Amino acid sequence: MVELKTDTSIDAMYAAGQVVGSALTAVREAADVGVSLLELDEIAHQVLRDAGATSPFLGYHPSFAPTPFPAVVCASVNEAIVHGVPTGYRLRDGDLVSIDFGAELGGWVGDSAISFIVGRPRPADVRLVETAERALAAGIGAAVVGNRIGDIAHAIGTVCRTARYGIPDGFGGHGIGRRMHEDPGVPNEGRPGRGLPLRHGMVLAIEPMLIGGGTDGYHAAPDGWTLRTNDGSRAAHAEHTVAITNSGPRILTAR
Repeated sequence: MVELKTDTSIDAMYAAGQVVGSALTAVREAADVGVSLLELDEIAHQVLRDAGATSPFLGYHPSFAPTPFPAVVCASVNEAIVHGVPTGYRLRDGDLVSIDFGAELGGWVGDSAISFIVGRPRPADVRLVETAERALAAGIGAAVVGNRIGDIAHAIGTVCRTARYGIPDGFGGHGIGRRMHEDPGVPNEGRPGRGLPLRHGMVLAIEPMLIGGGTDGYHAAPDGWTLRTNDGSRAAHAEHTVAITNSGPRILTAR
């Protein structure tokens, strides 16, 4: 069932989203050659503490995972697409990093992700990250009253496929509110004019995931969480929590 949020609830979700945005900004500023993923996780955790917020990621244990998630950020490096578990790995020059982060504040959840390059960038990685951001912007642009879920999916998929990137099947965005994952699902590829109609008060986490090699295949790493590209190519991930309103899409996790 899809819950339509009131304007007051959307404002409360915006407050949670600003914690998310602040944490991602802090992590991005701290990320440098030699910094470990665990250190980045601790920076994000401190933002939560300072805001009086909690993490919807820490301890999250869906049916597919062998263990609860042990951190407050997902840190995915290079060929890792999403759900990377922070470790003592220290960032190297040229690493492509995706950080996914959520916060719960006052009973409402925000969720967002960024991808960036540490040190000297490779042109191919710059293009990949920029395309992920363009795909996200296209999806948000289609998130208007009167459209359907398929219009968001089609907008994202068109940007990704035109750029000849792969899209991991079965993973995409989702509804969000009191819980991190709510109905409806938001695919990253689909047919326009299909799916659930978009209405004022729906709140969605829109999150394109791109595989640089152009194929769609992926597999789970031994930790049971991290998804990696089958072809070893790099991946990028971008996400915002977005409210559907009569005045147009409202980005709740704007940085």
